[in-house]
Amino acid sequence: MIKIDHLTKRYSDTLAVDDLDFEVKPGVVTGFLGPNGSGKSTTMRIILGLDHATKGQATVNGMRYAELKDPIREVGALLDAKAVHPGRTARNHLRALAVSNQIRKSRVDEVLDFVGISAVANKKVGTYSLGMSQRLGIAGALLGDPGILLFDEPVNGLDPEGIKWIREFFRALANEGRTVFVSSHLMSEMAVSADEIIVIGRGRFITSGSVNDLTKNAEGTVLARASDHEKLSAVVASNHGVVHESNDEGLTISGLTSDQVGRLAFNAGITIFELTPQRASLEEVFMDLTAGAVEYGSQKSDPAHGQ
Repeated sequence: MIKIDHLTKRYSDTLAVDDLDFEVKPGVVTGFLGPNGSGKSTTMRIILGLDHATKGQATVNGMRYAELKDPIREVGALLDAKAVHPGRTARNHLRALAVSNQIRKSRVDEVLDFVGISAVANKKVGTYSLGMSQRLGIAGALLGDPGILLFDEPVNGLDPEGIKWIREFFRALANEGRTVFVSSHLMSEMAVSADEIIVIGRGRFITSGSVNDLTKNAEGTVLARASDHEKLSAVVASNHGVVHESNDEGLTISGLTSDQVGRLAFNAGITIFELTPQRASLEEVFMDLTAGAVEYGSQKSDPAHGQ
């Protein structure tokens, strides 16, 4: 288990993490979401003892990382896939980790085979693509067979096959009772791979829960196909609904339920061919939750005129 207890981290005048408090439990895949600059990477670095908290603490299995007797066997992590000497081969990189941590050498070939890069294990890491480097980083995280694993943007550079593989990999780890903590900006991927979601913004906790918990009460939309889309659009607008999209395929409507749209259409003499409620996506919920906590955002102005 990972426990973040009133964690605060300040860099000079910048408050990167602000009284953060949550737990990451074993047996589930926990997604860690937040806008750029929200404090996700800083929090992970503090968990791993790579940075020090200003206040509060982060513990793994009840202890700070620096207090762990054999950390590589308790915690594995991938924070930066390119943080490997480019002139060293993948096999020698892992062998060095194994020898320095009293791990049997045969474990190196096991993890190389598991992540699918045995064929290029004797090539220099500097020649690796980002996707190959991600797989090497995962191999390093698995080397000590730890019960807790942290991954920061692990699907960067992976092709669709690799993304499917890593999704199944996370599930297998969780099913073994391990703690799996994944930071990502890919909402669509987190929606299908994470059991629990923790959302932060500007270093502060915003909310947590399952994807279903986070989306079930959010306002969704209604897809409507009708005999007269133009007339239905007018009826919807006059009854406080909003038409977001209108084309030959139908209307996307918010602000009204499917029952309300159907009743309005009936009263207006419009034939309805389809009414499909559409639940808000995790991405839409995330955007709403973090709307006031975006550190870096574009300005709604014309870049050509600066106004």
